[in-house]
Amino acid sequence: MDDTSEVTAGHRYTNRLANETSPYLLQHAHNPVDWYPWGAEALERAKREDRPIFLSIGYSACHWCHVMERESFEDTAIAEQMNRDFVPIKVDREERPDLDEVYMAAVQAMTGSGGWPMNVFLTPDLQPFYGGTYFPPNDRHGLPGFPRVLAGVADAYRSRRDEVASQAGLLARHLREQLALPPGGADPQRDQLDGAVRRLGAAFDSARGGFGGAPKFPAPMTLEFLLRVWRRSQDPDILRMVTVTLDAMANGGIQDQLGGGFARYSIDADWLVPHFEKMLYDNAQLAHAYLEAFRATGEARYRAVVESTLDFVLRELATSDGGFASALDADSEGEEGRFYVWTDAELRSVLVEAGLSASEADEVARYWDVTPEGNWEGRSILRGSGSPPDAELIARARKSLLAARGRRVRPARDEKQIAAWNGLLLRSLAEAAGPLEETDYLAAADGIAGFVRKVLLQPDGALWRTARDGVGHTPAFLEDYACLADGLLALHAALGRGDDLLLVRQLMDRAIADFWDEEAGTFWDTSDAHEAIVARPRSVIDGATPAGNSVAADVLLRLALLTGEADYDRRARSILRIVGDALDRQPQLFGRMLGAVDRSLSDPIDVVIATTPGDAGDDLRAVAHRGYSPNLVVATLNPGDATAQWSLFVDKRPLEGKPTAYVCRGYACRAPTSDAAKVERQIADLENGSAAP
Repeated sequence: MDDTSEVTAGHRYTNRLANETSPYLLQHAHNPVDWYPWGAEALERAKREDRPIFLSIGYSACHWCHVMERESFEDTAIAEQMNRDFVPIKVDREERPDLDEVYMAAVQAMTGSGGWPMNVFLTPDLQPFYGGTYFPPNDRHGLPGFPRVLAGVADAYRSRRDEVASQAGLLARHLREQLALPPGGADPQRDQLDGAVRRLGAAFDSARGGFGGAPKFPAPMTLEFLLRVWRRSQDPDILRMVTVTLDAMANGGIQDQLGGGFARYSIDADWLVPHFEKMLYDNAQLAHAYLEAFRATGEARYRAVVESTLDFVLRELATSDGGFASALDADSEGEEGRFYVWTDAELRSVLVEAGLSASEADEVARYWDVTPEGNWEGRSILRGSGSPPDAELIARARKSLLAARGRRVRPARDEKQIAAWNGLLLRSLAEAAGPLEETDYLAAADGIAGFVRKVLLQPDGALWRTARDGVGHTPAFLEDYACLADGLLALHAALGRGDDLLLVRQLMDRAIADFWDEEAGTFWDTSDAHEAIVARPRSVIDGATPAGNSVAADVLLRLALLTGEADYDRRARSILRIVGDALDRQPQLFGRMLGAVDRSLSDPIDVVIATTPGDAGDDLRAVAHRGYSPNLVVATLNPGDATAQWSLFVDKRPLEGKPTAYVCRGYACRAPTSDAAKVERQIADLENGSAAP
């Protein structure tokens, strides 16, 4: 074991993970397994000793990762076997999404399924040859016990090396082919977006919301795409797919009915039983989806979900340096979901102690579906039943139950700050601040921008992927550059600060320099700063988080409009051509990409606000964000801004000494005005196709 005596007090074992910053890796720092982090020391040892690598990938909020640690990685006999025959490496998938993507594809190719913990055996040159997900400590439920797996793999590597090498070589070629993208075709067309809507309509669960059966994932990017199409078509069936889904999730167990925020996904089709971990990226994106629904429909219930979700994030995930932590664990007291569920007796005891009558407690229990028998493993997951019959009573009950729950053992928090996820939240906070008139959201968004500049941005202009306690770690990936640029565009639209636009351009220029593949016409997910592994990942599929290429295309389209640089537009459209043929066949894989395609096919409305030294034009910016205009670009030119020569700002100046708004579509502009009400009307007229001045 590595000598880390300064952190071994009270622990029998300490390995090299004790020097890491990832909470997930630190959770394994005192296993008897001689874990290495991914890096030169471990990889060179594997080559030097001709020893296979056991690579285990997970994340801190993963329930089955904790189970396998308790059962196997804390077992001294199993650890001895691992240490003797392998070089054990632990990876946090959130720190290294590239390793996770490539080796998960390998496990799926070998086993037909995937998940976490993901455990894969590699040759010293990093080629996978055997793998799986959770392995029990003994043979059970049709799964081989982990000691038997270790013994079998070690024996195969020693005695059947040619067979292992052949298997690894074939799998490596398969991975390179699988991760390669087809050549670009024609530009995507509007009829493909209409085809995507029809395909989504066929998969829509009209009774319970969502798409397909269990397990159900929220799919906020898909819902936002549908809202975009509805805005153009006004088809009520499209809007219904969105509202039914949003309402079902808001009332389901997937939303924390007391504290706000959403769990990862629902294991059932009714949105009742979640996997209880709460991820920053889910809540950032769902807040944005509900925000778009509020702006599109004006329904107060969607505003309430935006507020409860963002308030949860600010309360539970904020860190002292302006960034936000990654997640809350699914487990507490060794049980998944224990923090969130109630017995009938527990709930009634709290309510009666808070002064509610027995009949009022009955009403609360009915509203949240709490029964003596429970709706999940003898306890009840709270779920709403639409509008409460007595909103004041439910609010009183929520306050009392939330206080009582606060005295329970809390789920652990993953303190790791991830650049891309903070970018997703930055976008949501900045865009919510205006329509919801919440200055706290704008302050938090600005705090993230400060965190980016102080902690994540390196002196040479590159980004760190993660940070903790003010220290950056791991070179950033494409998604980090793209999501932060996207969030900074939203912050500029809200605050009107020119420096934020300059940083957007700096980040995207760096992404082009470090990640762009001219031959393929897309970005790689990794830069040259990352190690070469069995295959270099390049994704255009939007999963739980958007693909870096999707967000980059969307950002580049707007950067082209702002700057007039045709090269940004060329690269964006090159990315969109890569996925064009698949958009209407598998739309659920391209939620954010479909939004970028919609932008590329639309005539965007742009609002430029030219300010004066004494007036920043806040009232003009505020009205620009009130309505639902998904392709709207709002930009501000202040006196002395270095962006003054950007194409969109040329000849835009304040008139009569007042901040002045220029509302345009294409090359046609309405009359410049300093009247906020007129700006709002001009935007609405252009959205509705009116020819009024």
